Amino acid sequence: MTVNGAEDVLLVHGGTPLEGEIRVRGAKNLVPKAMVAALLGSEPSRLGNVPDIRDVRVVRGLLQLHGVTVRPGDEPGELVLDPTHVESANVADIDAHAGSSRIPILFCGPLLHRLGHAFIPGLGGCDIGGRPIDFHFDVLRQFGATIEKRADGQYLEAPQRLRGTKIKLPYPSVGTTEQVLLTAVLAEGVTELSNAAVEPEIEDLICVLQKMGAIIAMDTDRTIRITGVDKLGGYNHRALPDRLEAASWASAALATEGNIYVRGAQQRSMMTFLNTYRKVGGAFEIDDQGIRFWHPGGQLKSIALETDVHPGFQTDWQQPLVVALTQATGLSIVHETVYESRLGFTSALNQMGAHIQLYRECLGGSHCRFGQRNFLHSAVVSGPTRLQGADLVIPDLRGGFSYLIAALAAQGTSRVHGIGLINRGYENFMDKLVELGAKVELPGKALG
Repeated sequence: MTVNGAEDVLLVHGGTPLEGEIRVRGAKNLVPKAMVAALLGSEPSRLGNVPDIRDVRVVRGLLQLHGVTVRPGDEPGELVLDPTHVESANVADIDAHAGSSRIPILFCGPLLHRLGHAFIPGLGGCDIGGRPIDFHFDVLRQFGATIEKRADGQYLEAPQRLRGTKIKLPYPSVGTTEQVLLTAVLAEGVTELSNAAVEPEIEDLICVLQKMGAIIAMDTDRTIRITGVDKLGGYNHRALPDRLEAASWASAALATEGNIYVRGAQQRSMMTFLNTYRKVGGAFEIDDQGIRFWHPGGQLKSIALETDVHPGFQTDWQQPLVVALTQATGLSIVHETVYESRLGFTSALNQMGAHIQLYRECLGGSHCRFGQRNFLHSAVVSGPTRLQGADLVIPDLRGGFSYLIAALAAQGTSRVHGIGLINRGYENFMDKLVELGAKVELPGKALG
């Protein structure tokens, strides 16, 4: 069931445990990037385990604008991408995608290699704090690109073949690491990237590029070395499952005192989350096909939690788990070190009856880059508190799903506005809610 439009409203009748089975497919933080990587090849590529989410549709549209043929494969959730006839796209058509996703910035390197130029419109994404695109443009300049800022976006050119370079990131940014990988593989010479992001989705993108013919080495000290090649082929790859979506459903099971089997979830990429889940008092059982998450009864335990880049506790796991922490006994401390504004979603939880206080100081552990910059990036959650239904406006992807969890755990009915935003990263989430027994409805049409 597809939900469109930023103003869509979902009525959630809370107080019912979520129980049953759902499936997660390929990771939102890998699949669109692997689709962009197909631009670099001289042959068709085949990508499996592709979720039907908005970011995938945005990238598909952008690829087609640039002459890439994208069609369904033989298996469900499979795409075949043929970049044989890459061409320049109309600026107005590209600009029509402005604001819908941040993925277009990753088209820069591949288009500079294939066409010698690229146009990037204004960028959207979730409003959870700074994601400076200056990192991307600085990197591209180091490879030899020229960049001209225009009223409708950025125009980039590569007067000659891009050249490998040495880059040290001030912070292990996932997006900038992806930019370097997608640009360096066809650049002349060797590129050395220090302080790189090493998330599982980054490793999976490297696997994609290696299948295409790239030469990429990862060191244990967050250094990635890419030896440029003259030509890349296609790939045949099955995307790793979405560990962030899996953890969201796990938190939903905990907050609603439910029991959810997440088919497709994998232990290896979720080990840090699973440790924390167990400390809070959640239970899980792992088999070859997925992970079952449930609330075993009794009281949940308060914890001290600090987000970090991989292999630390992922920032995208934080928001859904905070909803469950409102039901834990005692004081939980949450220190957000990745996005400075990510705790803003807690104000709505307080309106529902939660007791969450935000602080500018770095609480519960190490100092971070936000500690001296006046950002409310630490939280103290006092529980347990009974949540009551409320009117909620979704602020961002993970915060939005967290509001859904809170509404499902609350007593009474909530009106959740802007649910279309959740389609960016959660495939068929409405159908999954119904399958798990949630009592939800679009005004005028009951769903479950």
